[in-house]
Amino acid sequence: MFDETIRAMLVEGTWATLYMTLISTLFGYILGLPLGIVLAVTDKEGIRPNVVVYKVLDFIVNMTRSIPFLILLILVMPLTKLLVGQTYGSTATIVPLTIAAAPFIGRMVESSLKEVDKGVIEAAQSMGAGTFTVICRVLLVEARTSLLVGVTIAIGTIFGYSAMAGVVGGGGLGDIAIRYGYYRYETQIMIVTIIILVILVQILQGIGMMISKKLDRRRA
Repeated sequence: MFDETIRAMLVEGTWATLYMTLISTLFGYILGLPLGIVLAVTDKEGIRPNVVVYKVLDFIVNMTRSIPFLILLILVMPLTKLLVGQTYGSTATIVPLTIAAAPFIGRMVESSLKEVDKGVIEAAQSMGAGTFTVICRVLLVEARTSLLVGVTIAIGTIFGYSAMAGVVGGGGLGDIAIRYGYYRYETQIMIVTIIILVILVQILQGIGMMISKKLDRRRA
């Protein structure tokens, strides 16, 4: 169907998309996990309520999430240039992907931690567990299945963002779809890139759901 050059380009684009998505997810959790923990802990029903901290972080999360990714991609170009030395390509795209992913992940983490049974938390506190202990040994442990499901959702969302980055030369399958499928009207290439993206998302989400189910059985 395609010559060797096109096949090599699709393989390279697939690896670039995986690279952008997985690294952005990693950095997104490095920022978003503590953000979500602080949001859950400082909420009015959290273990250490703090109205000022919660409202400030809540505003930042809501504001960042309300910015469409394509606009955010352009908005942070100076920061991207400062950090990686260029504003195009797979590595450069990791910067806006991480910034977009972190508040989204933070909100999911907050939601997962708030699902933990209050009785379990109170039992730990009654035995003298401090805030750090409750977070590490109760909240994160009890919410691990929900948190893992959140990882699969985050990966799917970031995959979509990475494809949008192709509009400004972000690299990966999205870039191939735009350059060949849109600008050159090569519909077959666009269809193939879409199929590959769907397959990748389904595989990664399937792995995540399988692991979360196994953890849930162990918990039971």
